[in-house]
Amino acid sequence: MTDSTAALREAGLDYEDVYRHVAATLDEDLAWGPDATTIATIGGEATGTAEIVSRQLGCLAGVPVAALALEIMGERDGVELETEVLLGDGSVVKPGDVVLRVTGPVRTLLTAERTALNYVSQLSGVATATHDWMVALQGTDAVVRDTRKTVPGLRVLQKYAVRCGGGQNHRMGLGDAALIKDNHIAATGSLTAAFTAIRETFPDLPVEVECDTLEQVKEAVSVGAELVLLDNMDPATAAEAVKIARPAGVRTEASGGIVLANAAAYGATGVDFIAVGALTHSTTVLDLGFDLV
Repeated sequence: MTDSTAALREAGLDYEDVYRHVAATLDEDLAWGPDATTIATIGGEATGTAEIVSRQLGCLAGVPVAALALEIMGERDGVELETEVLLGDGSVVKPGDVVLRVTGPVRTLLTAERTALNYVSQLSGVATATHDWMVALQGTDAVVRDTRKTVPGLRVLQKYAVRCGGGQNHRMGLGDAALIKDNHIAATGSLTAAFTAIRETFPDLPVEVECDTLEQVKEAVSVGAELVLLDNMDPATAAEAVKIARPAGVRTEASGGIVLANAAAYGATGVDFIAVGALTHSTTVLDLGFDLV
């Protein structure tokens, strides 16, 4: 078992699924032919060492995925690479920090370079954004959570990156929890009708209700929702919603119109969670380089 295999499994990721995803991404890069530039400029016998190095301050995620990309390329080339992870997922890095070191045929290293960087840079961007939110929420009991607004095909890995940054995951998909939104209420006629229909069909499924008003919060609490999503409420209104929900043991999550600058104000309302779709749908990648040494 390689180090990346053990690291991925320890992280709670399905190794076989990640392997297939990374292999398909390598195939995508080589779909128009082999790495022409590398083949033309690098001799087949040349060996070397490369390092993934941080160019900026951030939080890491996806280091074992990057290592796996290199290892798969090595398998395809019939060579065994020597990889060493110096800073693992969840580590805070600064410019110049060496994250991973790999030794092997230079052709193999350079062919896998971009795929490896794409994974670790994208996922570290998610982890870094999440970490920034958790710093902004220090002094409150609120925790930042992700949403289903993920890059297609990267949901499991992006949500893993959120955990690396100190956040928590909302539901993974449509089947592990129910979330009643305005369209469900419109289709069934009322919040209570939508909640009752879910309870009758999926009696053991957690149910969260999106609420736009305090009256909806009262209704959601009265029917037995486990969590209410406070949609686009200002901090003062959110604080009132918490006062309604908390005595009944109902958790609260604020969403909409929340940015880092006002995160502490929302955290101070007493909400349990703050939902941030931008963690995954529009996060800037962490600047990491791949340097031959």
